[in-house]
This record gives sequence, C-alpha cells and structure tokens, in this order.
Amino acid sequence: MNPQDILKSAQSFMECRILLTAAEMNLFSILKDSPLTAEDVAAKTGSNLRALTMVLDALAAMELLTKENGTYRCADAAVLSDDAPNSVLPMIRHMASLWHRWSHLTDIVKNVEGAKKEFEFFRKPEEMRAFIGAMHVVSGPLARKTAAVARAESSRALLDVGGGSGSYTIAFLKAVPEMKATIFDLPDVIEMSRERLQEEGLLGRTTLVAGDFYEQELPAGADLVLISAIIHSNSPEQNLDLYSKAFRALTPRGRILIRDHVMEPDRARPRGGAIFAINMLVGTDGGGTYTYKEIENDLTSAGFINVRLIQQGEQMDAIVEAFKP
Repeated sequence: MNPQDILKSAQSFMECRILLTAAEMNLFSILKDSPLTAEDVAAKTGSNLRALTMVLDALAAMELLTKENGTYRCADAAVLSDDAPNSVLPMIRHMASLWHRWSHLTDIVKNVEGAKKEFEFFRKPEEMRAFIGAMHVVSGPLARKTAAVARAESSRALLDVGGGSGSYTIAFLKAVPEMKATIFDLPDVIEMSRERLQEEGLLGRTTLVAGDFYEQELPAGADLVLISAIIHSNSPEQNLDLYSKAFRALTPRGRILIRDHVMEPDRARPRGGAIFAINMLVGTDGGGTYTYKEIENDLTSAGFINVRLIQQGEQMDAIVEAFKP
C-alpha cells in the first residue's frame, strides 16, 4: 500500500463516527418527513447548535442528508428511519455499541487488567428486537443464496439452530415446498420468528422451540441441521459441544450445514473474516473465526463424515457440510 492508502485507512473512522452519532441521536428519523433547520433539530434534541450544525453539514457532505436553503432532510429515509420496514438503523446503532468495545482493543491485546470488562450487546429487550429485525432485513438475499447452494430438495425436516427472525428457515421452506422446519432459539427471539413466519404464511410448516443451545440438547428428528453465523461467537470447545448436539439431533444419514467465515490456513484471508475475528476478540470470551481444517476436525470429532467446503465466501457466506453416518 502507498502512504496515501494507509492514511485513508487511518482516517476512515471519522466518517464512521459521524454516522454512528447521527444514528444514536436519531437524526435520520427526525429529518425523514420534512426539511428542518439546524435550530429546529437542536431544539428537538437539546444539542449544542454549533456542534450539531457541523455534524449535519458533514452528513450532507457524506450524502446521507440533503441540504437546501439552510434546511436538512434525510436522503434515504427508506433505510435510515426508525419506522421504515427495511431500516438498517438498528444495525447501525448496534455498531455504535461495538464502537465503545473496540476502543479498548489496544489494552485487550496488551492484557491490561480490567480492559475486557463484561459486555452486553443488548442493554434492553427492545435493542435485541431491533437488532434481530435489522438482521432480517440484511440477511434476506444471503439466506436465499444459501438455500440454493445447499440443494436441500431431498430434505424434509430442517432444524434451524439459533434461527433468529427466521430468515433462513423462510428461504429454505420457500426453496423446498415439501420441507417442514423447527427453529430453536431464545424465548424472546422465538416470538419474533413467529411474527415473521406468520407474515410469510409459513407458520403452519414450522415448529418453534424456545431454549438455549449452550445449556440444552437440540430438538431431535431433523434430517438437516443449519448452524448459521454462530460458530464465530464460540470457543473451539463450545463448537465441539454444539456439533455433538447437532449430531445427536440428526436422523441417520442426516446432514449439517455451517454458514460462517471460513479462513484460509494463513488466517489473513478472507479479509472480512480476519477483521471480524477482532470483533469476537473484543466482544466474546473465546470466539473467533476458524479455518476449514479446524471446522473439519471438530465435526469429525463429533462423529460426522464426508466433511467438505461447498462454498467459499468473503463475507460470512462460506458453507461447510457434513453427514451423520
């Protein structure tokens, strides 16, 4: 890299921080319906007028707001306001919460005492609900792609472990009309799954089971188990335990699919996976991103055979499959 590219990387936090502040202050929702002056927004938010004006101007420069005749308006309310059905605002707020954790990265790496304090991703139930909702918005295309790559036409009973809002269950059920599914997730999340599946007309083909896969066995009887975007949050020991539970839950000759980052042996590729590993370093006790060989070894230890990587990926879209004898 040349010096200018390196400096650009070092400065990239600036625009990121402006966007996160706007999300935390709910500026996009405030400015979604009609143009307002900086004085209007300051009155609504109790902000310092000079500081707020600078932030609004920067957002206009970033093309996230439009500015005309001294007034500002949200440039893309369809994805940036609270009440938009496809809003990514909850996800941006989640990134804002991670910002504070990432700020301790140097001290965590240097093993400074107290640097890695207990971290709650969701301080309130509504924050978790908003995050799961945002995940549903952004995961739709990837879920459909995963269902297509999986070639699950012969599967009849899907178990979606930690299925969230049901994005992947929805994609698989639409891809295979003969399939039924079970979603296993925490009680509060299960209620969100119920809403999404009802909206899609798929609730009748789905069984919703509330539980904690760290503490309980998985519902038995599936011929296809999906573990999507979970293993990066776990330590190797936790993943081996989860694979063993999946093995016990599967019928003979059943299949497991794991969708996550899968790292090259040098761990520097894919780039997204190497960077995401730092997110797990600062936010979990033992999480990280894993190489194919590590995943293969743990699946084999759990009893699976015929392990293979059926899709490589750059952005948490790699897929590993294995079979129960």
